[in-house]
Amino acid sequence: MKNIKIKTFVLSFFALVLFTGLMSCKKDEGESPSKSSHKVVFKLEASAGSNLSTVVYGYDSQITTATSLSGTTWTSQEITVPAGTISINIAASATGANANSTLKAQIYVDGELKREGTSSGAILSASASLGL
Repeated sequence: MKNIKIKTFVLSFFALVLFTGLMSCKKDEGESPSKSSHKVVFKLEASAGSNLSTVVYGYDSQITTATSLSGTTWTSQEITVPAGTISINIAASATGANANSTLKAQIYVDGELKREGTSSGAILSASASLGL
C-alpha cells in the first residue's frame, strides 16, 4: 500500500513538472514556433547500482508515461515532433544506490544533445525542458 502511494505521488509530481514546463516554455508573442519538424530522442542514465522507476516525456500535450522501469539506462524511440511544437519535456525518477548516486535526463534533437537535467542522492528526480 505504501509503495502505491509513493508511486502515485511521484507520478503526480512529474505530471505537474511537465505541465509547469509547458507553461513556462511558452513562446513570447513576437516569437514563432519551430517552422520544421524535428527528430527527438529522450535518454536516462543513472549511476551504477541505481534503479530507474518512472519517466514522463513528450512534447506540448503529447505526453507518454513509462512505469516499472529497471536498470540504469533507458532510451525512448525516436519521435518526430511536428512543425509548430512549442515545448519538449522529460521528467524521471530513480532510486540511488547511495547518497552519491546520480541521474541524468537528456533531450536529443536531430541527433544533438540540447538539454540535460541532473539529480543526485539516494532518491533521484531529474527533469529537462526545451522550448523550440
